[in-house]
Amino acid sequence: MKKFYVSVIILLTGIYVSAQKIDRIITVKKVSKIEKNLSDDDMEGRAVFTPGIDRAASYIAKEFKKAGLQAPPSSTGFFQEFTMVEAKQTNASGTIDGNNIESSNIIAFTSKETVQVTQDSGYENVKINAGDKLFNAAYGYIMSGKNYVVWVDTTHSKNFPSLLRLKRESFRSDRSVLFVLTDKDPVDYSFFIRHRIKEKNLKNVVGILPGKKDEYVIFSGHFDHLGIGKPDAKGDSIFNGANDDAAGITAVIMLAKYFKKVNNNERTLVFAAFTAEESGGFGSQYFSKQFEPDKVAAMFNIEMIGTESKWGANSAYITGYEKTDMGKILERNLEGSAFKFYPDPYPEQQLFYRSDNATLARYGVPAHTISTSKMDSEPYYHTPGDEFSTLDMKNMTAIIKAIALSSSTIISGEDTPSRVDTKQLR
Repeated sequence: MKKFYVSVIILLTGIYVSAQKIDRIITVKKVSKIEKNLSDDDMEGRAVFTPGIDRAASYIAKEFKKAGLQAPPSSTGFFQEFTMVEAKQTNASGTIDGNNIESSNIIAFTSKETVQVTQDSGYENVKINAGDKLFNAAYGYIMSGKNYVVWVDTTHSKNFPSLLRLKRESFRSDRSVLFVLTDKDPVDYSFFIRHRIKEKNLKNVVGILPGKKDEYVIFSGHFDHLGIGKPDAKGDSIFNGANDDAAGITAVIMLAKYFKKVNNNERTLVFAAFTAEESGGFGSQYFSKQFEPDKVAAMFNIEMIGTESKWGANSAYITGYEKTDMGKILERNLEGSAFKFYPDPYPEQQLFYRSDNATLARYGVPAHTISTSKMDSEPYYHTPGDEFSTLDMKNMTAIIKAIALSSSTIISGEDTPSRVDTKQLR
């Protein structure tokens, strides 16, 4: 019995000491300073390929260095650089069973300057039939990573040109997908398509806090936003993205500072600020491919935590809560505190698949997004009104502390969340 009381006293003392330490490291004042800098007008809304996002990247890298993080081996400093390809189709020609086909009836998705395809090229033939959902089916083929010739039924003639809306920057690949509008079942065919290729350079910002184990726990958010756009009623044209997602990056920086000062992580911690989330999640896709999924124990993606959740202060939700037991681990580590994690209250919006956690989750990693955003009633979402003045900094600071404390047993290796069942992912 005496040993029991001693153990309890030691446990409570440890919790008290941790609480005291975290209250000194993660403060409203420090959180507010970082958030203000990231969402300042000087960052010009942090749109990709602008000086504003470069300034934001440099600021984050500086904070990672001040925190005492290490740069990844394959990076330039703290910058994880990669290239995207913009391909603009300039001309197309083709024949089906000896008959010429209109160039407007051919749309290719590729990162190659020229694509020449015949029935002997090894491309898989598939069809989008009348009654199929054109854009859903097309997107699936584009994202498949395979070579396809997709025959599109002529009942989709009206919407066929709108497939061009799906053309966006992409990673350089040797794969191509051709969409051809036809009412035939072709036997012999030949197509030639030319694109004007433009390469664009992007960069994530990544810092490492080495642990004793060759296993990783990732804390992440995205630092890009929408840039400068149409002025609102007040004449403001800068989409500052204070909540979306300067708030998440502020949390990542503060967590880096906290865990470095605590300095007792068994697992290696990775702190990542992703680019190009708003334009397709390209930053997190590239980042995720740099890891062996089996070595990633958990991912805490943090997005839009600057406002109160639907349950009020001291609460947040976890997307994909039911897909692993990670949420239960976090809740258990917060027992006795005022903070509460909840399952995602907006399942119809498929948030689990829409943020930067999605790529690693599809590999089976317990990768979840933590948020407070009221997706049915956030007045400043994707508007110039998403500014520092609209955020609840006291509550945001409490959320960052809750993430730090609730993740403790995962970081120590005491807990390992269950994996996502990839067979159940759509």
